[in-house]
Amino acid sequence: MADKPRWQQLREQPEGVRTADLDDLWARLRPARADEILGAWRGEAFQTGHPLCHALPANRWYGKNFRAVDHAEPLICRSEDGALFSNVELGQGEATLWNIEFRGEVTATMVYDGRAVLDHFKWLDDTTLMGIMNGRAELVLAEGEHFYFLLERVG
Repeated sequence: MADKPRWQQLREQPEGVRTADLDDLWARLRPARADEILGAWRGEAFQTGHPLCHALPANRWYGKNFRAVDHAEPLICRSEDGALFSNVELGQGEATLWNIEFRGEVTATMVYDGRAVLDHFKWLDDTTLMGIMNGRAELVLAEGEHFYFLLERVG
């Protein structure tokens, strides 16, 4: 049996994923473009210890829905009865998709409507994206580190 790709190994670590390992992985990935990522996505955090690793599950975060480049739902959550909804209160609105330079490359980037936060995306494989949350330091950084997550296309 072939070894799992590095990103799957990092995904399966229950805790202690080093952001340096994720930075290295990110540097080797193919940038996504905004028009390539339209659709529904299931999300999951890389377990780095960033506060969002705990806050998003506590809010029943499910993933993201990119309906169009001018209509992105960044925080699809589950209600008490299990139904999916766009949590505009938590996200302070919704978002749009752009192609923006980050770390010297142009990547698909989701720009939140209500806060100075951007999520950049690159391809892990044909149906999986790696995301890095970027923006105003007091909103996104924890001990100087970014929040890293992945999205898997659904449907």
